[in-house]
Amino acid sequence: MAITQDGVELGVKISELAAKKIKYFAEKDGLEGDVGVRVAVKGGGCSGLTYDLSITSEERESDKIVEQHGVKVMVDKKSYIFLVGTELEFSDGLNGKGFVFVNPNAKKTCGCGTSFSV
Repeated sequence: MAITQDGVELGVKISELAAKKIKYFAEKDGLEGDVGVRVAVKGGGCSGLTYDLSITSEERESDKIVEQHGVKVMVDKKSYIFLVGTELEFSDGLNGKGFVFVNPNAKKTCGCGTSFSV
């Protein structure tokens, strides 16, 4: 089932905690104004594909952009097909800290949590 916002399908949904952490890291890096996160999929990693996450305020013309919790989520067209329905979470539990991708399209993932295959 696709994640929607106001009837529009979202490529990536972001949790409130992940949005807060993105704002925190952006502020720490000196980024001001409209802050966002660029999410992409690249070849590589243990399972064949890997997530690429960067905090930025730079939008590209070809990006699909969704804003949630005051943070823009920017996804390039090539990555979008791999990320439809994905939720970006932040884990700060005992088993590790960092951003976590919950991707319903991933058929296989590896232990590092950043590599997957479809």
